Amino acid sequence: MTLKISVLALLVILIITIFPRSTSSFSYRFTEGQVWEYEDIIAPFNFPIYKTGEQLRNEQQEVLKQFAPYYIVDNKVGEKQLQSILEAAAERHLSEETKEYLHQQVSSIYKQGILSLADMEELQQEGFTRITIVQARVASAYPLDYCYTPKSAYDILFASAPIASQQDVKMLELNSFLLPNLTLDKQTSNNMREALLSEVAPTQGIVMEGERIVSRGDVVSAEQVRKLHSYQMALEQRGEDNGSELLGHIGTATLIFSFVVLLVLYLFVFRPRLFEDINTMLFFSILVCIIIAIACAVVNYTSLSIYLVPFAWVPVIIRVFYDSRTALYVHLITIMICSLLAPAPFEFLILQIAAGMVAVGSLRDMAQRSQLVQTAAWILFTYSLGYTAFTLAVSANFAVLRWEMYIYFVANALLIVFAYGLIYLFEKSFHLLSSITLVELTNINSELMLEFAEKAPGTFQHSLQVSNLAMEAAKSIGANTLLVRTGALYHDIGKLASPHNFTENQQDGVNPLAGMDTITAAKTVMSHVTAGIDMSEKLHLPEIVREFIRRHHGTSRTTYFYNTYRNEHPGEPVDESLFRYPGPKPNSKETAVLMMADAVEARSRSLESFTEEDVTQMVDKMIDAQMADGQLEDTPLTFRDLYTIKGAFVRKLISMNHHRIAYPDLKK
Repeated sequence: MTLKISVLALLVILIITIFPRSTSSFSYRFTEGQVWEYEDIIAPFNFPIYKTGEQLRNEQQEVLKQFAPYYIVDNKVGEKQLQSILEAAAERHLSEETKEYLHQQVSSIYKQGILSLADMEELQQEGFTRITIVQARVASAYPLDYCYTPKSAYDILFASAPIASQQDVKMLELNSFLLPNLTLDKQTSNNMREALLSEVAPTQGIVMEGERIVSRGDVVSAEQVRKLHSYQMALEQRGEDNGSELLGHIGTATLIFSFVVLLVLYLFVFRPRLFEDINTMLFFSILVCIIIAIACAVVNYTSLSIYLVPFAWVPVIIRVFYDSRTALYVHLITIMICSLLAPAPFEFLILQIAAGMVAVGSLRDMAQRSQLVQTAAWILFTYSLGYTAFTLAVSANFAVLRWEMYIYFVANALLIVFAYGLIYLFEKSFHLLSSITLVELTNINSELMLEFAEKAPGTFQHSLQVSNLAMEAAKSIGANTLLVRTGALYHDIGKLASPHNFTENQQDGVNPLAGMDTITAAKTVMSHVTAGIDMSEKLHLPEIVREFIRRHHGTSRTTYFYNTYRNEHPGEPVDESLFRYPGPKPNSKETAVLMMADAVEARSRSLESFTEEDVTQMVDKMIDAQMADGQLEDTPLTFRDLYTIKGAFVRKLISMNHHRIAYPDLKK
C-alpha cells in the first residue's frame, strides 16, 4: 500500500510540476492574425485602450523632434582664452592688425559658443538639429551648426584672417587655446525632455462596459490585440487579476489531486486487482503523464492547437491491455486535467469524450494492425463531425468554421496510428499482454506448435478441441475468447516432456504407466503441470498464459488413479494429497472456462453416443463435480454463467461430433 501511495503522490507531483503556471486570471494566449479559440470576451467595465509600445515610441520620437538639449554658456572661459591668445600674440610681437583681428574674431566665436567635439558628435548621432543655449537666464534655441567646435573655430579663424596675418595666426597654434564654453545642463535637459514626453497620452479611445472585445472564431486584429492587452492591464490596475501565484498553485494542485483521487477510487472499488498491481499503477501513471506533458508543451511552447495532441492514445493503449471501462475512465480523468489548458474547455471535453468512446467501441480486441487504422479513421470522423456540429450549434454560421482545425484532426489520427509502436514498448516494459501477441501465440504453424503436433499429436488435437470448446463458452459469457484460446493451446504443453505417458499419444498400445504403482503413475500424470511451467519459462511465455498451465486442473483429483487405489486398498485410509494436483485453483472466468472445457472434452472421448441427452448429462456431471469439489469457488462466475457455459459446451460438442450420412457404393 505504501508503494502504491508513493506512486500516486509522485503522479500528482509530476503533473503539477509540468503544468503551466499562471499568476493572472487573464490567461488567454493570442497573436495577431490567429483565430480566437476561447469564449467571447465582453467588457465588464469601462477601460481605456492603451497604445501599443511601437505606437507610443513613434509618437514620442515625433515629439522629441521638437526637443533641443540645454547648454549653459560659461563666459569666463571665453574671456580667459581670449586673454591668453592676446598675450601669446604679444610675446611673438605680432602686428597690431593681427591682434585686432584676433580680438574681434575670437570674441565673436565665443559669443556664439564652442561645443566639445564629443558633444557635437553625440548630438548628431542622436539626430538633434538644434540646441538651447542658456545665457544670463535667457534660453534661446539655435541650429546645431550655429555653434563651433574647436576645430571649426580654428578653421574659421585661419580662413578669415587677412592675407598678411595668416602666417602669424598659424604660428600661434590656436588649437590649444580654443576650449569649449558650452556645457550640457543635464538636469534641465532631462526635465524638459520628460515634460515633452508627458504630453504624449498612453491611451487612445475607450472600451465601454458591455462592448464585445472579441468573439470566438474571430481572426484577431491589431485593434483587438490592443483592446485585449488594455483589458489585462485594467484588471491588474483594479486588483481583479486574482494574481496570487500561491493561490493559483493551490487551486491547480487541488483539482489535479481530486482527479487522481477519482481514478484511485474507481480502481479500488471496481478494479481491485488492477489497484493491487503496482505494475499496472505505474503503467497508468506514466501514460497519463506522457499525454499531459505533450499537451502542456503544445500549449505553452507552440502556436499549435491542443487538438493536435493524441489524447485517444490513452483509451486505445489501455483498451489493448485491459477492459473498455477502465480505458474510458482513465481517458476521462486525463482530459479533465487537460481541459484546464484548453482555450474552449466545454468544446474540448465534448470532442474528447466522444473520441474516447469511439476509440473504446471500435477497438474491442486489436488482433490486427488494420484495426488501429480503422479506429484512427473513426476518431478522425468523430472529431470532424463533432467540431462542425458544435461550432454550427453555437454560432449558426459556416464562416466561423476553420479549415486548419481539420488538418489538426488528420494529424491527430496519424499520431493515433503510430500508437502501435507505443503498444509494443509498453507491452515489453511492463510485461503486459496485447491481443496482437495472443494472435502470434495462437499461430499453429509456429515452430513450437509444429513440434507439439509431431511429438504429441493426440495431446495437440485435444488442445485444439479444448480451444474450440473454451472459445464458444467464453464468447457466451463475454469472457476474453482470444486469451482462452491461447491458454487452451498451451495448457498441456508440459506433456511434451514425456508424451508417451499419456494415452492420447500412445500409438502402439503400450502404456508405460501400466508398469508403475498407482501413486507413482498419478505423480507422473500430474507432473505435466510443473513440466509445462518449466517449459513456459524457458519459452518466455507471458505470465498470464502460464496461469492457464498452472491452474487448468486446479487442486482436483486424478480420479482414475484415486479410484483405482481405493479399489485396490479397500477400507484403508487414503492420503488424498497424493492424488491431487498442486493448483492453484482457477481465479478468473477464462481459467475456469478452460478447466471445464478440458475436463468435458476429455470425458467426451469416452461417450458411445453423442445424443443431446447423453452430452447434456455428461457436461452437467463433470461441471457439477468440479463445483462440488470447490474448484470454481475463487472465480467470479455466477450460476447464470455456469448455465450458459453448459449450454455452449453441449451445442459445440454435438456439432463437433455429428455423424455424416454414409456414401453409397457404386453398383456395377
